[in-house]
Amino acid sequence: MANHRKLYAEVFAWALLLGSAFFLFALIGTTPRALAIPAFARKYQTSCSTCHSNFPELNDFGEAFKKNGFKFPKDDDTFVKEPPVLLGAEAQREAFPKVIYPGEMPGTIPISFRYSGFMAYNSRTPLSVGVVPRTDLFTPNTFTIIGAGSFGERLSFWVDDDISVGGSGSQGGLGDGYLKINDLGHYIGLPKNALNLRFGQFELDLPFTQARSINPSSYDIYDQASVAGSLGTTNNPFVFGAPQRGIEIGGYPNNGNFNWSVAFVNGNNTDPAARSSKDIYVRVSQRFNLERDPKVRSEVQAAGPTGPRDHTSLRLGAFYYYGRNAINVDGMLFPGFETIHEPFYRAGGDFRFKYRNFELYGLGMYGHDQNLIPNDSTGTLGKGSPVTFTGGFGEAEYWVLPWVITIMRYDVVNSPTDFLNGASKHNTRNRISPGIQILVRANIKTVFEYQRRWQQPFGEGQFFRANGFVVGIDYLF
Repeated sequence: MANHRKLYAEVFAWALLLGSAFFLFALIGTTPRALAIPAFARKYQTSCSTCHSNFPELNDFGEAFKKNGFKFPKDDDTFVKEPPVLLGAEAQREAFPKVIYPGEMPGTIPISFRYSGFMAYNSRTPLSVGVVPRTDLFTPNTFTIIGAGSFGERLSFWVDDDISVGGSGSQGGLGDGYLKINDLGHYIGLPKNALNLRFGQFELDLPFTQARSINPSSYDIYDQASVAGSLGTTNNPFVFGAPQRGIEIGGYPNNGNFNWSVAFVNGNNTDPAARSSKDIYVRVSQRFNLERDPKVRSEVQAAGPTGPRDHTSLRLGAFYYYGRNAINVDGMLFPGFETIHEPFYRAGGDFRFKYRNFELYGLGMYGHDQNLIPNDSTGTLGKGSPVTFTGGFGEAEYWVLPWVITIMRYDVVNSPTDFLNGASKHNTRNRISPGIQILVRANIKTVFEYQRRWQQPFGEGQFFRANGFVVGIDYLF
């Protein structure tokens, strides 16, 4: 009987999802068409779909726009509909350094807002775990203010701040806030954009962004932290997907097909520095353009019957992160011991394949933290088994129509330490997340995602899956 009830619940969930989709199809067909109006859409009087095939994910043109300091890759001046305010006469360039170097700022305040909220339907949770309602009706997720633009030919900026997170009255916080000097290598004769510099608080140059992901849930491997629990001293706050505070140099010569970056960061996520040592992150990638027409390959984006589309391409990349975590700085975690320094690293590779209306991409990562065992009787630290994990994700996207995108995603994390600390039934935790996203407008979309999760223990020899699905809205203005 219990299995029947579970089956009925799953059928009801999918019926509700499909019913909502049909309702949205009807809504789209009976209302007039409109364009999105975030900051860049207003500046250039263009649709959000120019840079986003499915916002906030960037298409090829959007990537080129971002890399060019939030300017059109070619003939930017001819496309701007809101001219910038000039901060000084052009003749001041020749008189520098006896005068302030001339610059510019956006003609209007470059502010946009983003809101997202989700309705959740959860599988039945054992009471011993805690009461989790089966449904949660449209909980606000984030309300974000975004400011971005350029201060002239080679200076660009980005600031995004979550005014609220997870519900009314909840504390928000700064996401990215940085200033970037584009094409710094111009002054020493390097190819265009071969050397750039940015500093502030920013998401690392990740193979796939989490801060601006299309998915309503984050990548499991990005959120994996190393904690030994009762098995040693390791207690590392670093998570791969969180923004960091630091300095980054990098470049993307050869029309952006090759990308490199080196960042020096605090390694304490968005919190203040907890140690004097800094971490280093290195990433390289190479994109292979697979378009047959040489003329098309040389353009920023290929032209399709409905407008810009991505090139057929294959991108391969690798990354490495190294740091030295400082534990027991105040002597409270392990009384009687001095500060413990434990080296750690993350290493991995990634790929992305694009072909017309189809994308397939994924990432694999290995994490390793040194782990020590305190001996209270001798006051010494012995070498314990390191805290390690492996995992990654794979995701496929297919555009059934320019405004209907189907998604299939698989997340996996293998962590023997988490298993021994009771996080899952096995070393491996995996999740399958099929979904569909519908662009009601270029700046408004609905999101549907089902999540089948790993088995979690809740009693002696008892396990359950925290399955569920979310229905969300996401829009910008």
